[in-house]
Amino acid sequence: MALSESLAPPDAQHYLVCGTEDCKKNCQFYCNDCHQPMCEQCRDEHQKNKKTKNHEVVHYKQRKRRIPVEKCKIHPTKDIELLCEECQIPICSKCTAIKKHRGHVFTDLEIVFAEKVSQYQEEIDKIRNYFEPVSQDVKIEIAGDVTEIKKIMEGIRTAMRAEAESVKRMVDAVTSDNIEQVNKIEQSLLETLNGQNQEIDDFINYLNDLIQTYYGYLSPSKIEHLTLSLKSKNLIIRPIPETSKPVPPVFTAGQHSKEDVAKLLGRVTVPNTKAENRKIKPMETASSKKPTGKQRKQYREKSDMKQTLSLYPSVTKVREYTVAGVDWVYHISLGKLGRLWVSDHRSNLVHTDLQGNQLQKTKTSGGTQGYHTDTQDGDLIYTDKRNKVINRITPDNAITEFIKTGDWEPISIHSSHINGDLLVGMVKEGEPSKVTRYNKTGIEIQNIQRDNKGQALYGLPHYITENINGDVCVSDYGIEQAVVVVDKSGQHRFSYTGQGSRFNPFGICTDVLGHILVCGSISGTVHLLDQDGRFLSLVLTSQQGVDIPCSVCVDDENNLWVGQCSTNTVRVYKYLH
Repeated sequence: MALSESLAPPDAQHYLVCGTEDCKKNCQFYCNDCHQPMCEQCRDEHQKNKKTKNHEVVHYKQRKRRIPVEKCKIHPTKDIELLCEECQIPICSKCTAIKKHRGHVFTDLEIVFAEKVSQYQEEIDKIRNYFEPVSQDVKIEIAGDVTEIKKIMEGIRTAMRAEAESVKRMVDAVTSDNIEQVNKIEQSLLETLNGQNQEIDDFINYLNDLIQTYYGYLSPSKIEHLTLSLKSKNLIIRPIPETSKPVPPVFTAGQHSKEDVAKLLGRVTVPNTKAENRKIKPMETASSKKPTGKQRKQYREKSDMKQTLSLYPSVTKVREYTVAGVDWVYHISLGKLGRLWVSDHRSNLVHTDLQGNQLQKTKTSGGTQGYHTDTQDGDLIYTDKRNKVINRITPDNAITEFIKTGDWEPISIHSSHINGDLLVGMVKEGEPSKVTRYNKTGIEIQNIQRDNKGQALYGLPHYITENINGDVCVSDYGIEQAVVVVDKSGQHRFSYTGQGSRFNPFGICTDVLGHILVCGSISGTVHLLDQDGRFLSLVLTSQQGVDIPCSVCVDDENNLWVGQCSTNTVRVYKYLH
């Protein structure tokens, strides 16, 4: 039952009927003296009547409630109609004279009742206009939280299953390698034993031949045989060939426990953070206008809404930079202190200031991917796919090895501006591509590889970024050629494949409004999506002089930086205001 239903007044009905005899019209008014509901016509007649023209007739909602008629227990002929203020008990008029109430102050019980009715009506109004609707809003929020929690937990379960499958594949691979090693050892030992066996066979044949020879000497049939035996003064038998007992390998079982497996597969933890109380809007004062449902929704939106920006009808180019040391601009990283990192298809990674002064040039193994990213600490992180490592360049231009990626080639990378995590797009022959999350210290904490149906998410994740809501957004140049977006738990949210023509997604970034901006290189456009994947507009086309956009990023002043695969010039546009 809804709260409003449980609070319905006892005399509630579809409509109120006039209390005048034989009149069945709709009641709108009330005579406080007669305690009778009236329609408009009966009210007019009532006020014209000489006997009742001085009666107080008001709107029905403003009526004085009639107190129950009850006889006094001390004076049975009298009605209870007063309240003793000192004793706080109802009495009749005759009770005022008795000793118990002598000198006390008395108030008309009907006035007291009217005051109480007014107070309770205010409380009922508060309940109906504030507590009930706000409670319903909280229920809606809780229902939304239930849906979100179920979604997050399903994402965790999916990630756990994917992690387990990954470990199973690693276990199968290691077991296969071990068995292959055992097979080779067995083959080598058997070859050795077979060789020894052949030597013994040859020696036995030699002994048999020797026996036959000596038998011939014992009973010579010819003189020449006797002559030969006389010449054989020393009887020498070759020693038995030496053989060795093989030393078989020993299998040492792995030393592991349930805790070791739990560490390998990751674990679920509940942050030691106090749950944040839901925001409940303050109750408006009695003089305030009672809010409607729409107004309550607007209030919630405004209370949480930060100052926002909006899109310009058309973009405006505000400046451009020519970057020496690169042929084209395949990827841009905006560092701190107004510095710019640019890479081209020839593996050149150039660090320059905004006046065009080259600060550093590094030869890498990267090319047409988003393989470098600026961090919150002012470092630049870049991938070395040839050596399967991730390197760090500090502000003093020192290069150090940061993370080893094992058998996987890291091809794209993004440093989270939310928590400093590193998101790395990686490939390996024979395996579906994946996105691996490392924390700021380089510890692997998440692998995103398959959807909840076990299907591979990525073909070639060559550009990667993160949205303000924690979504991982990948520009995938694989078979699908799409923008693939998963939430922070790794659950697939949506894929965007362009607007009809061949998409060829390249550079990708997000802005403070949660927009996703992605380059359609062949179509010469930059697409703008909202954070749920809905196409909003083409921010840049050939009309703005864009040829083959390959890289995009947004700076702290909400300007859009665009690099192209046909020039070493970086252009900056204003698209938000």
